Amino acid sequence: MTRLPFGDVLSESFSFFFANLRLFFHLVTIPWVASLAIRVIGAMVAHDSLAAVLIEKVLDAVPTVIFMVAWQRVVLLGPARVDRLPGLAWTPRESAYLIHLVKIAGITFVLIAAFIFTIGTLDPETIGMGVPLDPEQAHRQAMAAPLGAGFTISLLLALRVSFGLAATAVDVPFSPRLSWAYSRGNAWTIIGLLFLTFFIGAVATTAASLVALGLMRGMLGADSAAALVTWLVAILVSYAGAGLAATVQAVIFRRLLAWREGAALPALS
Repeated sequence: MTRLPFGDVLSESFSFFFANLRLFFHLVTIPWVASLAIRVIGAMVAHDSLAAVLIEKVLDAVPTVIFMVAWQRVVLLGPARVDRLPGLAWTPRESAYLIHLVKIAGITFVLIAAFIFTIGTLDPETIGMGVPLDPEQAHRQAMAAPLGAGFTISLLLALRVSFGLAATAVDVPFSPRLSWAYSRGNAWTIIGLLFLTFFIGAVATTAASLVALGLMRGMLGADSAAALVTWLVAILVSYAGAGLAATVQAVIFRRLLAWREGAALPALS
């Protein structure tokens, strides 16, 4: 059984990503613009709507998939195997990747959506003010508790099997069931690696958003321009986080299965 060294996988992944930043900016261009367009249109069509936000996230999966397929091919096969700029065409490879992603994260997305719609919105002014809790709100929160627990469990399971996406990126037939089988003995290492990577990406995106918003409002004093630049920066940083996570997934796949192009997958013990 192959044991994944936590530190080595993290070091290799981060070193690869930051050594190829120039290539990252090249490959992310069209997906970045597409995601920005989705964000702007979403804000124009339905401002502050939970349903609109969820639809926006679903649509944003398309440019994200386009980028991640190209990036994981770079990690596993090298830059020469990316035959076109990501976003210029949609191929059966991207379709297979999207289907694989839905199998992994579909339940998690449905649970978080149900959780959001069940709990509704909280009024910040009532927190800590001794205001009696509305019975209907209390009922919704009680109903949301199992959904929150289910979301947490499904998230951990999704993280464990998500490294199999790298297989689909290089046209290796794979499934979440195979990811589960091949990750035996390394489950918590994989979960820890990907959770840490996604957490770092989320913190970096939040920090970049706050800094960009503060600077733009200070210089321009215009909310619309400040929001646009903030989205521009935040989306780019979020793609960097996705690139790091995709790199970790690809490194896990290569190390765990001792994968090389053209070789058969190892037999399951």
